[in-house]
Amino acid sequence: MLRPPFSQESISIDKWDVIVIGAGAAGLMTCLELPENLNVLLLNRNTSKRSSSRWAQGGIASVVRPEDSFALHVEDTLKAGDDLCDLSAVEMLVKDAPGCVDRLQNLGMIFDQSSDQLSTTLEAAHSCRRVLHVKDRTGRALVEVLEDHIENKENILHCRGVRVTELLIEKEVCKGVQVLDGSNLYWITSKAVVLATGGGGHLFTNTTNPAQSAGEGIALSWKAGVAIEDLEFIQFHPTALKFYGSPCFLISEALRGEGAVLVDKNGESPVKHLENGDLATRDQVSRAIMNNMQENDVDHVGLDLRFIDPEKIVERFPMIISRCQDYGVNPLNEVIPVAPAAHYWMGGVHTDLNASSTMKGLYAVGEVASTGVHGANRLASNSLMECLVFARKMSCIELNAPYNLRRLDRYTTEIFMDNPKEDFILGVSDKIDSLRKLCWSNLGVSRNKKNMNKLLKTLQDEIDQLQKNPLLECLNKIEIDQKLKLSEPNRRGLNLLLDLHNRQITTLLLLKACLFREESRGGHYRDDFPIKETTWKCHTRQQLNQEIIKRFIKN
Repeated sequence: MLRPPFSQESISIDKWDVIVIGAGAAGLMTCLELPENLNVLLLNRNTSKRSSSRWAQGGIASVVRPEDSFALHVEDTLKAGDDLCDLSAVEMLVKDAPGCVDRLQNLGMIFDQSSDQLSTTLEAAHSCRRVLHVKDRTGRALVEVLEDHIENKENILHCRGVRVTELLIEKEVCKGVQVLDGSNLYWITSKAVVLATGGGGHLFTNTTNPAQSAGEGIALSWKAGVAIEDLEFIQFHPTALKFYGSPCFLISEALRGEGAVLVDKNGESPVKHLENGDLATRDQVSRAIMNNMQENDVDHVGLDLRFIDPEKIVERFPMIISRCQDYGVNPLNEVIPVAPAAHYWMGGVHTDLNASSTMKGLYAVGEVASTGVHGANRLASNSLMECLVFARKMSCIELNAPYNLRRLDRYTTEIFMDNPKEDFILGVSDKIDSLRKLCWSNLGVSRNKKNMNKLLKTLQDEIDQLQKNPLLECLNKIEIDQKLKLSEPNRRGLNLLLDLHNRQITTLLLLKACLFREESRGGHYRDDFPIKETTWKCHTRQQLNQEIIKRFIKN
């Protein structure tokens, strides 16, 4: 069932078995895999249908052809992960993948076909064609199929426009959430909570991600004392549209899998020195492009599609062709201007093979989670499959005892404080933009200690100052059976402050992880420590009020 945004009716305080936060592929699939006898609340901060999953173009990786094998898929994933994948997690993903493909087909997803079998394409670092797709809009097709099923489930209430502001923790067990629902701030209890909030690509100025992908789930978890791992590993996609006045629209790697090539302003290949050239791993290609751009004093290179049959391009990549043409680029007869952009976060909330975090009652599925599958660098098209595989673990979710409520009815309290002025609202927006620029320039494709240390002090001072804001302080003053009603200007102000505060926390955690790992590996490259070191064959772990530490792999 769907509750429309801006509903005047508050969500029940205590009827929920499971609360799922986020309505991309991970959140939607989690809801469908949960037992149907459970009351499920799906909270979606968006009022529109936007998510990183919906924007995913390439496809879903799975062994479906006789020339492929589980062993090859495992080997490719481990190699891409640069010695940091957890073998047990990779093996589970690979072996469960074909069953997830069957599950999607049973739900009504129609993959592209070639003759009498599923069509597959080749993407970087794959040794076989194993990426299933629906033209170049696989993510959108997946989300739409899942949404159709969600809306017909009587046990699931999908609420749009509801933002989670805090996790409810009782005696080190997660038992619900605090929400900003319209102008109302209140608590909702449950027997388990599943984070499916996505990644953090929008922390960077140049990104393929939507605005809500700013690491909010990581900030919520860290404040609650949950272990966070491997935040330094950000995957920068090598080919995002780089055209004046256009957003960083993703240009799928599948184009290079079909024969497209990268060229610089002199017509030379910027990746010719790499072992696998245009299909080397994303971190290698991104660094090669950035170096070439710097050497040639330009802000992009070109992607040349003219080696591919035009009819095949039009048939296979209609969305990419259309979007490029919208910005005055015709890929059929000219190169597409492209540059690297933040795309995927390998790190996140640490989980085991059952998607359980280190906090009892709290689970994480999808990009917000650090499952051990991706290691230091994600193998292309493993991410949507990771959502599906770990969502299936929710069929055996363990429920805790409900929160011990003193009363069931909420009482409403009006907040009387000065409304923020318009220049305050604009100031917060400017700070978000400034932080994104600093993140790109200091924590982008290449990093070093000197630049990061400058950002560290600035960021810590800004966090300390922002925490004293009265609107943010009210989050910690709400009783479990209380509802605070905000004026519309204060609601708008709080929403923006939450955006800024969560971005600051998550950027600080990312910064500390990048400073801590004094080597280069996968998606983490430091020009002052450019070599991969065996002493750093480990995960990095961060937890509230604790020093960052190494966690060694037991493969």
